[in-house]
Amino acid sequence: MSKWKGTKFPGVRYREHSTRKHGVQFDRYFAVRYTLDGKRHEESLGWASQGWTPGNAAEELARLKRAQRTGEGAYTLAERRQQEEARREAELKRKEQEERDALTFGQFWKETYKPYAEGHKTKQTFGTEKSYYKLWIAPELAGKPLRDIAPLDLERAKKTMMEAGKSPKTISHALAIVRQVINHAANLGLHHGENPTKKVKKPTADNRRIRFLSHDEAEKLLKELAPSSPDLHDMALLALHCGPRAGEIFGLTWKDINFDRGLISFRNTKNGHVRHIPMTDRVREMLKNRDLVQDSPLVFPARTGKKRKEVSNSFERIVKRAGWNKGIDDPRQKLVFHSLRHTCASWLVMAGVPLYTVKEYLGHRQINQTERYAHLAPDSLQQATIALNDIQDKVDKEKNHDLQSNITFVEG
Repeated sequence: MSKWKGTKFPGVRYREHSTRKHGVQFDRYFAVRYTLDGKRHEESLGWASQGWTPGNAAEELARLKRAQRTGEGAYTLAERRQQEEARREAELKRKEQEERDALTFGQFWKETYKPYAEGHKTKQTFGTEKSYYKLWIAPELAGKPLRDIAPLDLERAKKTMMEAGKSPKTISHALAIVRQVINHAANLGLHHGENPTKKVKKPTADNRRIRFLSHDEAEKLLKELAPSSPDLHDMALLALHCGPRAGEIFGLTWKDINFDRGLISFRNTKNGHVRHIPMTDRVREMLKNRDLVQDSPLVFPARTGKKRKEVSNSFERIVKRAGWNKGIDDPRQKLVFHSLRHTCASWLVMAGVPLYTVKEYLGHRQINQTERYAHLAPDSLQQATIALNDIQDKVDKEKNHDLQSNITFVEG
């Protein structure tokens, strides 16, 4: 590149490119020179091929001098570039903030939460969430900006579900899904402040199943299941004798069966903890018979050989055919497959097994989940009353003995 050359504009000069041309001339690189605070400054502008000319370079220099003279604007090109960069960054942040502020619950669900949940939750779990979202959450919240969702919006959704006859458990589940979505948004910096679900009171009602079978009823059910579906019979027997959930039964493999120790290891559990449950004699016999005829790694595979996803509709049909739920409107009293796990727990408590042991047996997270069965152990309460009476009788006898001793001493 050649040496600097002056122009007819004071303070504006250029150098020519050694080979590259712009038009008929070699491309020129312009710069301006000026004095600021008694010091000589020189700043580059750019190439003629980029649009610079001696004239607009002179105009740029004039703007800098005017700013230095009036105190308004940038004194140097470097300062101006910094200000422009800051302005662009501020503008970008403003637009990003506007986009965040305008982000609706529905957009976040579709673009962010749905892909996240599909990668981190089971297909069954997210399938339930999608159903709740479509039916109850989206109609109220999908078009509303995340930041504007208030407890009142959730109260409206709750009211809609109540008017539709949805159970308190269903409503609580829907609110829990909203809470998870907003918490996920907060973790990503897309929601600030308190989660509005915290200010919405969950509907209270005990809709836990209370139906359990007597031993005679259980035998009748197993007898009904055996000819129609041997698999359902065996799964029902396991649920009655060991108390697993349906999902734990579906995930059971032959590696989880230890005939030598008489233990079944339930690994696909709700609370994530492996549970080792002793098998009863009937369960041991049932499992050995299955082991003789099966080559699948699963103990209860589906007809396709893959893992089951749900209890066969045959269970409901057999129960209906036998009239088990005839005339029963309360869903808590209806016999479903989960009632068999409930039956197992009830039998254990009625047999005097301590509640803490039952808790571990069933894999409950908290003891209060097991305490619902406490009323089935009335003998334990009676024993407590008898123990208190015995204590009182002992205290009364000791008092009478002391009183008699004092009387004897005075008479003497």
